[in-house]
Amino acid sequence: MSILKDLEFRGLLHQITDREGLDKKLSEERVVLYCGFDPTADSLHIGSLLPILTLRRFQLAGHVPLALVGGGTGLIGDPSGKANERTLNGPEVVEAWSQSIKNQLSRFLDFSIEIENSAELVNNYDWLGSLNVIEFLRDVGKNFTVNYMLAKDSVDSRITKGISFTEFSYMILQSYDFLKLNETKNCSVQIGGSDQWGNITAGLELIGKSTTDRRAFGVTLPLVTKSDGQKFGKTEGGAIWLDASKTSPYQFYQFWLGTADNDVIRFLKYFTFESQEEIERLEAEVVAQPGKREAQKVLAREVTKLVHGGEALESALNITSALFSGDIQSLSRVEIEEAFKDVPSTTLEQDDVALIDLLISVGAAPSKRQSRQDIESGAVTVNGVKVTDLEATTKQLGRLGDSYLIIRRGKKNYFLVKFE
Repeated sequence: MSILKDLEFRGLLHQITDREGLDKKLSEERVVLYCGFDPTADSLHIGSLLPILTLRRFQLAGHVPLALVGGGTGLIGDPSGKANERTLNGPEVVEAWSQSIKNQLSRFLDFSIEIENSAELVNNYDWLGSLNVIEFLRDVGKNFTVNYMLAKDSVDSRITKGISFTEFSYMILQSYDFLKLNETKNCSVQIGGSDQWGNITAGLELIGKSTTDRRAFGVTLPLVTKSDGQKFGKTEGGAIWLDASKTSPYQFYQFWLGTADNDVIRFLKYFTFESQEEIERLEAEVVAQPGKREAQKVLAREVTKLVHGGEALESALNITSALFSGDIQSLSRVEIEEAFKDVPSTTLEQDDVALIDLLISVGAAPSKRQSRQDIESGAVTVNGVKVTDLEATTKQLGRLGDSYLIIRRGKKNYFLVKFE
């Protein structure tokens, strides 16, 4: 299957400037393509996974991916998809974020010098940072009319609320990126999200007006949405990040495991490298045995392994199994911290506290009377073991990982106690 047919099967071709011409070029030669990632935070989130993995798909098909970090454009701010002006960040902040994003991108692409289609990381600050404003306006700006720029959705949607000259100029800077990579790296394809169509076609326009005789193409990917209308990649705790310190591998795994039946096959196509045959098999399983949630398990396993690696996946699976079975004593200290990162926690200075009093301290019960009732009825487990002894104390109950005590009241209410 050709790369474009594979992308089509996966629903990843939203817009394309010349399908026939690009298909021919991809079949005849090794193509250089790029996608840009602006450093708007110290980590990318899963909204960036689609273009990252699409670059990887092209590399696996034999082509050369360029991952561009917007160290220059990140100082300006892209108006695409934004209702209001961005807050400008300082050069030191953008540089630090750029380096962090470079490190993340290197997990997904093969930068080995031993292969002919080795990926490359580039930073547009390298050429934008030294631009002379007069030369830039004369040599690049003259190729764009204001009418042409106003017609782009990214600008038109902001006209009523207002757009600064700074963000208005973003389109020209991104267009210059494409031209620069076309001239210096023989890059002929830019990919991006559907909100980047205006910026991508502006780059094609600039390349067409330049002295280069090379053909160039643009491809956009669909906006990822959930069937219930909720925003993809968001939870009650906020965005799902690719940085393990911001979203733990366990939380990451659970996010994908919770995918709805109506979304899971589409997400398997988008975010995994499972074959067409395997995806069709899993689609049949969703219909025949939805309770098994096999498709969700494959999705969660494959994406977690891609982003965080095999070791982190095994830990996430271990935590999931322990919490499901109640055997939390098998968890390591690190896994305890990860699994109960977001539950109410209390730090104890005393070495020994009565369980009845502790339930009140951690917020598991409002009074001693309720504490006694919960313990007597078997509603309280400590470190995975049901406790019915009203005289129980923390010293008797022991600690997990030498420092923790995990209380569960009912089926889902967890409380973490840390001992100093």
